[in-house]
Amino acid sequence: MNTTSAAAPSALAFAGFPASSWAFALRVWLAMMLALYASFWLELESPSSAALTVAILALPTRGQGMEKAGYRLLATAIGVMASIAIAGVFSQTDGLLLAVLGIWVGLCVYVAAMLDGNRAYAAALCCITVALIAIQQIDTPLQVFPTGIARGAAIGIGVLAVALVNEVLAAPDYHPVLAGRIEALHHRVTDLAQGTEHASAATAAILLHDIAAVRPEIASLTTESSIGTARSEAARSALVDLVSAFSLGRMLSALPATSAAPPHTAGLIAISRSWLRAEISRKNTQVRSSLDALHEGKRPYHAWRAPLYRSRRIAAETGARAAISFALIGLFFVLTGWPTTELCLSLVAVILGLGSTAPAPRTFTMVTVTAMPIACALAGILKYFVFNGVSEFQLLAIGLAPVVIGFALLISSPNPLLSSLGRLTLVFTIAVLAPTNPQNYDPEVFLVTSFFACLSSVLVLAAQTLLPPLSGEQRVRLLQREAGGELGDLDRWRVRDLAPEEAAFRDAARIEQILTANGASALNGQIAANAMRCFDQAESLRRCGTELQQLTQDPLARVVQDAREALAQRNGAAILAAAEAIRQMASRNNLSANSAIAVLVPASTVFAPSQSPTAPSQGKQS
Repeated sequence: MNTTSAAAPSALAFAGFPASSWAFALRVWLAMMLALYASFWLELESPSSAALTVAILALPTRGQGMEKAGYRLLATAIGVMASIAIAGVFSQTDGLLLAVLGIWVGLCVYVAAMLDGNRAYAAALCCITVALIAIQQIDTPLQVFPTGIARGAAIGIGVLAVALVNEVLAAPDYHPVLAGRIEALHHRVTDLAQGTEHASAATAAILLHDIAAVRPEIASLTTESSIGTARSEAARSALVDLVSAFSLGRMLSALPATSAAPPHTAGLIAISRSWLRAEISRKNTQVRSSLDALHEGKRPYHAWRAPLYRSRRIAAETGARAAISFALIGLFFVLTGWPTTELCLSLVAVILGLGSTAPAPRTFTMVTVTAMPIACALAGILKYFVFNGVSEFQLLAIGLAPVVIGFALLISSPNPLLSSLGRLTLVFTIAVLAPTNPQNYDPEVFLVTSFFACLSSVLVLAAQTLLPPLSGEQRVRLLQREAGGELGDLDRWRVRDLAPEEAAFRDAARIEQILTANGASALNGQIAANAMRCFDQAESLRRCGTELQQLTQDPLARVVQDAREALAQRNGAAILAAAEAIRQMASRNNLSANSAIAVLVPASTVFAPSQSPTAPSQGKQS
């Protein structure tokens, strides 16, 4: 689901858009006009930055906008300091300065690839801020500091305008929508556990994808109200418990029918089925408790972490390719000797930075290539046909209304492509128009700006053609290889300092990245099956290890060690034999070991030869 369309739909509609979308578009236009008016009144150096801030923070709910605003202010401060440092140290070094700027671009893209949501946007904005300050002032380094201060002031005005308009016009909260999404996911997990939904690998992978995809949106609850932190913890705990209930349901479905099992294993299967059903019921109760806490704004019973899976290999390759692309385009300008190319080079860094936050950077660049000429044409129409020399603010507000409201409606579209196109075109239109007081109507300046703006997107696309970003297939292969490597190292039973439930969510986040990277093709062939097989095996190892650690009684020490060795060998038959040995030893000594038996039995099925994706010796690969 697109976060920009998260507001609850309304029954009323006009021109194909619901009333909630029109209300959102009106808020965007009012906030942008307020930001421009305040910037003109304060005589800020770059009032267009205030308008651009409003366009960037155009999100349908109050919490989403304020969270992004906070990261925008933080990233701007970091970018301004980096601009001052880079300009102060390398201002007279020509080629070395371009190399340092390229390294900064690559570093920011690397960090963005290691994060998600608005944190990734903040990392990209550090790159963008340096582009808009240091690169555009590359020949006048003494102007870097005042330009940075002016940009920061304009962004602050834009943030205040968005906050004021959202508060006055009662922008909707996001937590009811988020709670509804989690409840819908809970119903799907429950259906899967009860066997009412076909549990194919593709179906299971899509469900994990949908659960993990909610994670970046939880952070916006923190800025929504004074109890936002408690709601954020409750939503996070609900998601972690959903993945845990999902994995237990997978274990339950992996058990063979008791009637079809050999007599010596029927008792083990019955123990496992009974324990798993009780555990699933307990997890469902915990999910409902967390949802109640989310609605009421209370802290959950347990504040789970929902860790993000981070592939350093993918992030490093993405950052290196962005740095090289920037360096190639900079070299192109050096060889051509074109004057006043700072604007184009800065926009190149902007496109590379924003593209790093998109699932497919090349697709983002192609959308930019489409949006940039449209934005330039609209800016030209507004400047020379609609405004046509006027300087009154009222006429500026009226002239911008159709463009801002129209693109804000596109931003609210549930179609991700239309939403992205609407946001980019709105941002680029404001950037090329660059409203000032008084407005500049020099056609030569406008044509040069439009030419370099369009050229920047074309050059990024050309650089990505020469040095393509990682394809979806390459990302999937790297993610699956890393999953296999971790599976071989799980004899330690834990991933870093994560609890088993948190480690399971981290694995779900990796599956979400696999499906996002490869699109619809991830639902066909072996991709989804391999991803779910690794998830099931990792979950079995962690749960078995956790339960075996609870059996500290001396009579069980030997059989528990046998179970550990069987798990280390990934031997299904030996795991089942170890479960039977634990049952017999526990029965003789009047001890309870049902929880360990319950997870060992499905593990024996998961590690059966037909279920193993690799031979045991291959499980250690990295």
